[in-house]
Amino acid sequence: MTKGSFASRVLLNRREMLLFSAAGAGAVLAGAAQASDSVKTSAHQEPGYCSTPPLTAVAETQYGKVRGFVDGGVYTFKGVPYGQNTGGENRWLPAKPPVPWTGEYRGSQFLSEYPALVYGANCPQRRHDWTAIEQTFLQDWDDGWQSEDMLKLNIWTPSLTGSRAVMFYIHGGGYSFGSAYELPSQDGAQLARYHDVVSVTVNHRLNILGFFDASEVGGAAYENSANVGMTDLVAALKWVRENIANFGGDPGRVMIYGQSGGGSKVTTLMAMPSAAGLFHCAAVQSGGGGNIPSAEQSREFSRQVVKRLGLAPNDIGWLQKMPWPKLVAAGDEVEASMNPPFRGFFFGPREKSAAPRVGWTPTLDGNIVPMRAFDEAAPALSKGIPMLIGSVSEEGNRMASKPTEAEWQATLSGELGAQRATRLIALMKQAHPEKSIRTLSYGVSGLGGRNHVVDMARMKYELHAAPVYTYFFTWQTPILDGVPGAWHTSELAFCFDNTLRCEQGTGNTPEAQALAKRMAEAWSNFAKTGDPSQRGLTWEPSDPRRNQTMVWDNESRMVDDPEGELRKILLG
Repeated sequence: MTKGSFASRVLLNRREMLLFSAAGAGAVLAGAAQASDSVKTSAHQEPGYCSTPPLTAVAETQYGKVRGFVDGGVYTFKGVPYGQNTGGENRWLPAKPPVPWTGEYRGSQFLSEYPALVYGANCPQRRHDWTAIEQTFLQDWDDGWQSEDMLKLNIWTPSLTGSRAVMFYIHGGGYSFGSAYELPSQDGAQLARYHDVVSVTVNHRLNILGFFDASEVGGAAYENSANVGMTDLVAALKWVRENIANFGGDPGRVMIYGQSGGGSKVTTLMAMPSAAGLFHCAAVQSGGGGNIPSAEQSREFSRQVVKRLGLAPNDIGWLQKMPWPKLVAAGDEVEASMNPPFRGFFFGPREKSAAPRVGWTPTLDGNIVPMRAFDEAAPALSKGIPMLIGSVSEEGNRMASKPTEAEWQATLSGELGAQRATRLIALMKQAHPEKSIRTLSYGVSGLGGRNHVVDMARMKYELHAAPVYTYFFTWQTPILDGVPGAWHTSELAFCFDNTLRCEQGTGNTPEAQALAKRMAEAWSNFAKTGDPSQRGLTWEPSDPRRNQTMVWDNESRMVDDPEGELRKILLG
């Protein structure tokens, strides 16, 4: 198999990862939910005392003071603006800085402090359409509420003074959906409380609102419109650089990390000149890379969307006035019509000759995004940035899938040929006799994920500069008789130290709690020093000869090329 990436090999977002649904499927539901926090996303991980002290829970920003709250000793600020509303005449333009609010009147109220008390809106998107009750239970997803006024970030810190490493997390969902609080695992309080870092999560523009080339419709002002979803993240990182010291953070120690589509956003940022110097280490979890389309391909995609909407080629005004559900629906329809159907298992082989899929993805414009990072090569722009790259063992988990061994054999034979399929199944059963056929079937994509991690780590190593560390998360949940295994997103509960908040997936067992403490310490150590090692658990950098990998399980350890024989079967 030739080089590729999670995104480019199959280009599935997380909904499609879990549902095996085709791109662009599903209805768009208009309107925002009425509450910004569900019961789960406002739940406490630890017994605490929530207060809103008028002096100590107030922080300065460039744009005015923000008022948060203190919960169990953690200072929390949710929904802090880093940009203006992106709707109307601001659609597809670079993010504009917030309008300062000090001294502003809203209605009859004098606003001297911005109430940073609840999560902000999510970017408008298709809501979840789970098809398996078991999946819904494991994921415990929160769709939240939606608005084009979504350029907000969230901060958790042990203190407003000091100079701590900053952990800047970018959510998954491909480039089409998701949010900073989509999963209960993404709450940063535990990282601040027990690991002495400042945790930041962020929302930004997605789908047609973040990755639509409007330059032919609107003119030169829109020359970077195809990548505003990425330049939003640059704007958020600039906000961190300029303001995080007032929250006890060190702008000179910023780690960016993301899972699934968030991992691909991380690797894209690593190649963007506008993001250079805004972060100092990077982690990519079950994602990364991407065979993204050229500028001409994205322009043709936009032409087809405008045509489908029945608009004149230069009618930017109507596009900016159009309700977003209609825009998203039209974009999804064009995406489905211009791309071939998905085939094969997740993270499967991709030929280098395969054309990029168009739609909700960054564009190779030679300016904002100058290369296909970790698809072509690791970007030299970030050669001095230490990296941490990994995946989970059951990446292909989809609880609606319940194959018998014969059904699994038939599916794999169609993808790999009968001989390779028979060999792979036999070796997987031999290596993991404790796993059911159903769980083993989810693990084929996990082997593809391992191939991608090895490939990306090699690219990074070949720069001969900063180190790259790799991991493989294999911890098997006891929930639902252990069938889910280590599913796509499961490691987030552990690296955020949130096994109680995620007890529907982890059981919050003593073993889960112990593993979470170790993983969160590794992630926070990496943010602090660029080295994820900790006392009693040295994490060696990886090289292409040995593929040294940290295996995260009840007995965590370094292993040379775990599942090496199995993953190579997929390579042919």
